[in-house]
Amino acid sequence: MNTPNLETALKHASGLIDQKLEEFLVVPDAPEGRVIEAMKYTLMGGGKRLRAFLCIQTAKLFNVEEAHYARVATAIECAHSYSLVHDDLPAMDDDDLRRGKPTVHKQFDEATAILAGDALLTLAFEFLAHPETHANAGVRCDLVAALAKAAGAHGMVGGQMIDLQAENETFDIGQITRLQRLKTGELIAYACEGGAILGQASNNAREALRGYALDLGLAYGELVLQRAHLVAAVLGRNEVLPFDLEAEPAAGDRVSHGAAVHRRRNRAERAPGELLAKRREVAEERAVGGALLSKHRRSGGRCSHRGVHAAQQGQRRERRGKQHRCRRAGGRDQHR
Repeated sequence: MNTPNLETALKHASGLIDQKLEEFLVVPDAPEGRVIEAMKYTLMGGGKRLRAFLCIQTAKLFNVEEAHYARVATAIECAHSYSLVHDDLPAMDDDDLRRGKPTVHKQFDEATAILAGDALLTLAFEFLAHPETHANAGVRCDLVAALAKAAGAHGMVGGQMIDLQAENETFDIGQITRLQRLKTGELIAYACEGGAILGQASNNAREALRGYALDLGLAYGELVLQRAHLVAAVLGRNEVLPFDLEAEPAAGDRVSHGAAVHRRRNRAERAPGELLAKRREVAEERAVGGALLSKHRRSGGRCSHRGVHAAQQGQRRERRGKQHRCRRAGGRDQHR
């Protein structure tokens, strides 16, 4: 059997979703047609369809038919697009552009954008609940329940709430990781879990796929973050990210999210070489932390998150010519 490369598989997923959306989103000659036009504008506005791709590939592991996984993958794209539309609103991130095009509230108006986002999320549930998605009503209920959790207060909405609070609060790396996990990781996790639900996989298989996807979501968030920094540096753009993981830690080894927002302009003005050098420093620190964690696991000891982070901070101090001390008690790294 010939295995398609990643680019081919992504294009296939994108084409499948586009076809399904064209069938479903017919703009009527009626007043409500405006909101459907706005939905179509954001759904067909580009994007990699990564979440749909993950759902499709996971479903194929369990021999799910295309007619079924296409509907779930499309529902995921609807839910994802809803989150982007609302995230761009003036009350949230207040963005003017999305994928190089005016955001929905700029292209239409704010009220239409809110309604389009609402309609996109409800359309996702409409796709999942329909008998064509799966003959087994229990499977459809599982799909609906899992998406509701991933998109709700314990998922994307909760992550967005944390993101808004973070503008005026001080966040440590653990809190930032949790923000990324809820806002980005939970829907990616659902993409993989949804394929497994369709295939009526075992709970162990579902949990394994979910764990993989959550880690992938964190990695994806970090990749997007790094690319945004580099693009901003090269192009000299001011808008980069809502928080700055490169910033020097404030007192108590915490990163001020709000202050980082105001530092975006200065960061965008850095030379690309300087930015890349900083990235290498961060990578080295993380490698040291990872090595320390592995060492303690091999020795049967327990290494705390702050123990690893202390080692990473030590690398920073060493580069600044300061002496770093590593405190230990009973052979275990301790929280300080």
